[in-house]
Amino acid sequence: MNHEHLKPAAEGLRTRVFQIIFESDTPLAKGFDIVLIGVILTSVLVVMLESIPSLRDDYGAWFIRLEWGFTLLFTFELAVRLYCLERPWQYLKSFYGIIDLVAILPTWLALLVPGSQSLVVVRLLRTLRIFRVLRLMEFVGEGRLLIGALLRSSHQIFLFLFTVFMLVTIFASLVYLIEPEEAGFTSIPTAIYWAVVTLTTVGYGDITPVTPLGQAISVLVMLIGYSIIAVPTGVFSAEVIRSIRADRYSEEACPGCGHDRHERSARYCLKCGTWLDETTPDPRLADKTREDGKTTPRADDEDDAPPDH
Repeated sequence: MNHEHLKPAAEGLRTRVFQIIFESDTPLAKGFDIVLIGVILTSVLVVMLESIPSLRDDYGAWFIRLEWGFTLLFTFELAVRLYCLERPWQYLKSFYGIIDLVAILPTWLALLVPGSQSLVVVRLLRTLRIFRVLRLMEFVGEGRLLIGALLRSSHQIFLFLFTVFMLVTIFASLVYLIEPEEAGFTSIPTAIYWAVVTLTTVGYGDITPVTPLGQAISVLVMLIGYSIIAVPTGVFSAEVIRSIRADRYSEEACPGCGHDRHERSARYCLKCGTWLDETTPDPRLADKTREDGKTTPRADDEDDAPPDH
């Protein structure tokens, strides 16, 4: 998250607190973020352990104390964040502000709705701050590249999924007509569930055909699953490669030979060595012109030279 639009409320203590909480340029600020991430992970671990019946029976009281301790700590941290800001509501409306608020609400809601404290696992989203702490924002750009490739290939993937859905419905209807109810095929939706499990080669085994024809259809569905599983992967991979090439290579053709697969940082043609930027002169020609001007004597200099005796 970019905190450049956030400003401290006033000079002095609030500014110092702002620098520690919202920045990571100093060792103290980076240490604060790392400690915060460690506390977040610990609180999520406590919630996971509390869901185990045997541990909950033995240490239920301790889990409750720890959860309230974490909640009070995060509530105080959010209050300090708002205290040091010039416009607190601006932060609360941001991505991290919403995450910080949602992270403390489940425990407080548990006072009204028992069991809602399990939702505190959303605190795990707060660990996204590690991208700011460790300065890994370049990976955000890579993620945007993948998301863009996924969006550009969405039509092909949708067509593929629609085709798979039609195949699943057809095979499920056939098996429903062939197999007896004792085999578990009590309805077409149940048969569709079996077809999806079989097509994806998961094979739970809770519903299986018992007739030879039904088993033959199962084999066919599994073979189709193996043959089409690479289709969406290939479509997405091709779009990712196309995006990488678009970012790396320029489509401008060489003015000399017409070759159009140059890296964006390239200055000369890979094939013929022609200067690619037609808006500026070739520095090699300028250097050569200057060198020729220095080494070649001028005609008037030759006329002024003294005659040989």
